[in-house]
Amino acid sequence: MAHASFDGLRVLSLESRRAKEVEKLIRTYQGEPFVVSAMREVKLESNTQALRFADSLMRGEVDVVLFLTGVGVRALLEITDTRYERETMLNALRATRIVTRGPKPEQALREVKVKVAATAPEPATWHEVIETMDRTFGDELGSLRVAVQEYGATNPELLAELSVRCASVIKVPVYQWALPLDLKPLRECVHGIATSQVDIILFTTAVQVIHLMVVAQEMNCIPDLMRGLRSVVVISVGPTTTAEMLHYGITPDFEPSRPKLGFLINEAAQYGGATLRQKRERASSLPFDLLPEERPSETVAETGVTRIAPVRGAVKRVAESTSTMAGFRDGLNSFEFLHEISSRIAAADPLHLVLDRVVEFVTTMIPCDSCFIYTLEGEKLVLRASRNPHADIIDRLDVEVGQGITGWVAQHREPVAIAAKASDDPRFIPFRNVPEDKFEAMLCTPVLCASRVVGVINVQHRLTYRHSEVEVRLLSMIGFLVGAEIERARLETENSQLSDRLETRKAVDRAKGVLQRDLQIDESDAYRLMQKESRQRRKSMREIAEAILLGDDLKKLKV
Repeated sequence: MAHASFDGLRVLSLESRRAKEVEKLIRTYQGEPFVVSAMREVKLESNTQALRFADSLMRGEVDVVLFLTGVGVRALLEITDTRYERETMLNALRATRIVTRGPKPEQALREVKVKVAATAPEPATWHEVIETMDRTFGDELGSLRVAVQEYGATNPELLAELSVRCASVIKVPVYQWALPLDLKPLRECVHGIATSQVDIILFTTAVQVIHLMVVAQEMNCIPDLMRGLRSVVVISVGPTTTAEMLHYGITPDFEPSRPKLGFLINEAAQYGGATLRQKRERASSLPFDLLPEERPSETVAETGVTRIAPVRGAVKRVAESTSTMAGFRDGLNSFEFLHEISSRIAAADPLHLVLDRVVEFVTTMIPCDSCFIYTLEGEKLVLRASRNPHADIIDRLDVEVGQGITGWVAQHREPVAIAAKASDDPRFIPFRNVPEDKFEAMLCTPVLCASRVVGVINVQHRLTYRHSEVEVRLLSMIGFLVGAEIERARLETENSQLSDRLETRKAVDRAKGVLQRDLQIDESDAYRLMQKESRQRRKSMREIAEAILLGDDLKKLKV
């Protein structure tokens, strides 16, 4: 298949947060980029609801917190910092079951050492969120009190489904989306689409769709915009964005194989040209007036925007693991490559954050359906990071050196590339607790530090995939580059854990002494009493010990 290229087509993106990245990628694929921000993040006028949620969380009145965005995690903590100490809020979250919509909020929580009970998989729409909640909590869900961190706007379908399933649901808005302060660029976009001055338009969020239609409505240009879209390739990043587009009568020409920015732009470059020719041939035969499905049917009260009758029919999705999918790799010279990977690991972050960045980089460079990173600890390889959400097995799944293909790679320090029927390889051993990871092809390479194996990177494909020599060498090189950083992060994490356990032991021993003295009990009774308090109050033994010691210090001050 030919190399992915826009061949000079004019590509419009309404991206805000990652505008520079989008522009660079479009140029990488020989497109002419027009990147115009369609929205801006603004703080809420009042943080009352978020602070009320924090109060309820502290009182133990929230059983499950559902985080929908990584930005929302950080915004909520910034708000609650105004009332509570950061560590107090984090401890309350750690004592509560957490569910996340996709990997971004999971990563944001992992950065502050808050564990996640479950993560909704791609494409992470409200449907996957509900399925994840049902699967995780089962019949217990009906008795649980759930808080939902919202982003930008309320998701009524999600809230409605949760309200039916749960004992109670509270909304926790932390920020909202607003139109840009300067609407001139967005108005020029409407005009450009209406007059066929762009060839491809990329939508990466539902809010972009809403704001484009708001501006078109203000310009009284919705009919012109709809006619213009007949001659423009319209691509949606995924089902959530597509659903909003269909509300306005805009049917995307396709979605990428995965709802990710790299896949979106690469596959737009692959298929955009042919799709554009087909659309313009069809548009030339259509009448000038709007078609029945393009005519306004209702006005939405909260935005004042006229919605269009939705066009029925499924939106096609590009096939998975396309052979030319290259993510950021195309157009990156060797210096850019080294800078990209070194900048991701130079921050000296904790182990899991380092590994998450390596996973992100690997899956951007090599198309795959799954990516696992194992670190060697003793004689076992422990799964420490995964591209797909596997909260239940991260840090728990381990493989003996020499066991399975992953263990064979660690033992022999050689890469293994299998193009098809990987499960038929005599070295293959399936994992029963990872049922969805059935794959045809895989590439596995060792991670080395000072000529010693410290881990293994494993990428997998559900469809047959023949890895090129460049891809094999690329993944091997990534293993060489990140080996020292992974080992450093692992040792620092291990040292931190040992130090923490030592401090906990010292605090518990001192607290036991206080209880023995004040209550006239022996050491074992003092320890059991602390254990009981820990369970009842849902606090760690260290927190109970520190509370006892603080109380003892206060008594001494009074004396």
